[in-house]
Amino acid sequence: MLSTDEVLTDNHYQLTTIMNESITLIANDKTTVIYFFAPWCQICHVSIGNLQALYEKNEHVDVIAVALDYMNADEIRAFSLKHQLTFPIALGTEQVKKSFKISGYPSYYVIDEQNTVIARSQGYSSGFGLYLRTL
Repeated sequence: MLSTDEVLTDNHYQLTTIMNESITLIANDKTTVIYFFAPWCQICHVSIGNLQALYEKNEHVDVIAVALDYMNADEIRAFSLKHQLTFPIALGTEQVKKSFKISGYPSYYVIDEQNTVIARSQGYSSGFGLYLRTL
């Protein structure tokens, strides 16, 4: 995983979303949670609702989910529909997986308004745990 206090730059992390829009894995003047998941990951299915609740209840927080280790975009769209997700979901690449040093799912990065990594974790996180990481 990237270390805390490491700064992200926008020139390496441009992806396409499941809505066929371009997105950059940076904060846009808000604390941002970047959530890396795989659609086959059972813990991801259990924890994604906590992320959706965080997004809905906290105006000071943005969320970007990044799908990795998937077969096709339709698999990710089905995951999104099943969980009624309303935040952007990007189609990740092996390069992004390697850059962020993702070794398990789900993995979270919290970046501040200056794109500095302020927290990171791997595995299940409660809604409250996610919220605390964004403060």
